[in-house]
Amino acid sequence: MNKTSSKSVDAGHISKTQVIKKFIVDVLNGTSLGIVITLIPGALVSQLLLLFDGSTIATNVGFMTTLIQSTLPIVAGFSVGQIFKLSAIDSGSIALAIFVSSGVVTQTQTGMIISGTGVILNILLIAIIATALVKMTENSFGHLKMLLQPLFVLVVAGGVGLVTLSPLRTVQILIGTMVARATDLTPLLLGAVLGGIFATLIVSPLSSVGIAMAINLTGVGSGAANAGIVVASFTLAAMGSQVNPIGATLAHFIGSPKIQMANMLTKPKLFIPTTIGSMIMGMVAIVLDIKGTPFSAGFGFSGLIGPLTAYASSDKSVTAVISVLLTFVVLPIILAFVLKWFFMTKTKLIRAEDLKLTMA
Repeated sequence: MNKTSSKSVDAGHISKTQVIKKFIVDVLNGTSLGIVITLIPGALVSQLLLLFDGSTIATNVGFMTTLIQSTLPIVAGFSVGQIFKLSAIDSGSIALAIFVSSGVVTQTQTGMIISGTGVILNILLIAIIATALVKMTENSFGHLKMLLQPLFVLVVAGGVGLVTLSPLRTVQILIGTMVARATDLTPLLLGAVLGGIFATLIVSPLSSVGIAMAINLTGVGSGAANAGIVVASFTLAAMGSQVNPIGATLAHFIGSPKIQMANMLTKPKLFIPTTIGSMIMGMVAIVLDIKGTPFSAGFGFSGLIGPLTAYASSDKSVTAVISVLLTFVVLPIILAFVLKWFFMTKTKLIRAEDLKLTMA
């Protein structure tokens, strides 16, 4: 009886752990969706708008895409609500709590200033707390839910967020500073590490963009992370090209290699070629002095955000153009097919079927 009881307790413990993990992953997925929705429009047109400097239409489009970036906390809250299939009241309550404690709004003597995207670390923390509160009180307020739940979640979760905002902003800045200094001290090693880490993040349930922004990853560190994502995208596309339609193959790098997330998580051996390739390209990006921003670091080739940002951060010389093309197109494609040959033809460790996508 004791053994049976022990097994039952262990099973219950595992079940609770899995529930908690799924809850956190779902919150992070919702927050990541909010990041993508609010930041991609600006990233896609930012470089294009420079060609129409002074145009009224370009100015208005620039205004719109810049303004929506500050709605990240609100959109993230509603996105989390969609992931959990919550009601409008529940989703709105989460969104309000995240918004007031995100750092997007700064109080002044004459009013308030709305700017930036907020402190991502605090947004993630309050998204978890607010969602947990909503789930716990989903049916607690009865007919007064519309009146009381938004206020309750706002005051409790939002209040916690206002307390944690300053410390987490400091942590965010310190992490970014440490990464930047480490890049200066051991650039090649850090390039390899960042390339490998972000190639893993891009096919995980987590947001590579959110994490890059959370640690304020910039300069050559951002370039290395971006290069890692790019070669991972091309490698997965090349290895799965025999079993996936052309549209799905192109989606790996034009869209996101995250479409392979299910295959990657269920077949961990797929991380071997992408990690090797991304570490190599991370070092190459450092050597070629490829730079980026915290936002571009998490996108790779998607929407041409990585290469365009790298070019914009360069001196615009012919050498810079060649370096960008080598980092984002030529070398990743060559490396992808070399890795495909080695792991699929030479060693047969990976089969094309391992990367087959389920098309709904």
